[in-house]
Amino acid sequence: MRGAWAVVARLARRKPLGAVSALIVLALVLVAILAPVLAPRDPYAFNLNERGLPIRMQAPSVAFPLGTDPLGRDVLSRIVYGSRVSLIVGFASVVIGTLLGTVLGLVSGYWEGRPDSVIQRAVDTAMSVPGIVLALAVMSVLGQSLVNIILVIALVIAPGASRVVRGTVLAVKQETFVDAAQALGASPGRVVARHVLPNVFAPILVIATVWLGNAIVIEAALSFLGLGTPPPTPTWGGMLGGEGRRNLETAPHLAIFPGVAISVVVLAFNMLGDALRDLLDPRLRNR
Repeated sequence: MRGAWAVVARLARRKPLGAVSALIVLALVLVAILAPVLAPRDPYAFNLNERGLPIRMQAPSVAFPLGTDPLGRDVLSRIVYGSRVSLIVGFASVVIGTLLGTVLGLVSGYWEGRPDSVIQRAVDTAMSVPGIVLALAVMSVLGQSLVNIILVIALVIAPGASRVVRGTVLAVKQETFVDAAQALGASPGRVVARHVLPNVFAPILVIATVWLGNAIVIEAALSFLGLGTPPPTPTWGGMLGGEGRRNLETAPHLAIFPGVAISVVVLAFNMLGDALRDLLDPRLRNR
């Protein structure tokens, strides 16, 4: 516990922008958890005027701080609930993709030889295709669902994560403590679990933090193109690509506010990842 608080204190002292980013991420998590409490209205409800007609595309006002969409739904409430989708997709896909990439990187880097050759050729093939193109191709086959989006983004994350982990494992293998463990008769699995894996944790943490922002962007891009989470579930990308794109000139608030939410959150995750990298990487720690 003291070590965690020490990292937090060091982050705030040496990387103030990273600390601000951490606060933004924490605020996003709280907003997602407390969405039913924080959202002023039902995100699915059609708000009606005194004549019983939907209040369509109303500009920001006291009653609707971020305005309404073409169906009369409250934009602020939909953005608040949309944070849940972004976090679920981001965290779940990053956990799955990073775990898969870590396993592949450990096997490839520690055992080398034929397993390394086979895994790296598969990784090269996957990384030769742009991530968004791969995601579009797989989503067009699997169809729209939250689970499919998570799996697709995890597949995009895994190759890059495995390449970083493999490089770190190759460096750790040259350390004397690994030679000592092998000389004492430790099995390869024990060496990897007790001596190699703890020393690649920092790069894995940085990869996961940076990819959280990228996962949110990919989910937003898929929703923007109509291949994301199916409506009426509120998502930032769906709001930006659906009502926002169609009514950009007449009701710009429909595109501005979801776009700002995506930009702020992705920037926060990227800056937090950079700060953690500088703190945890011994080659950058004293710069």
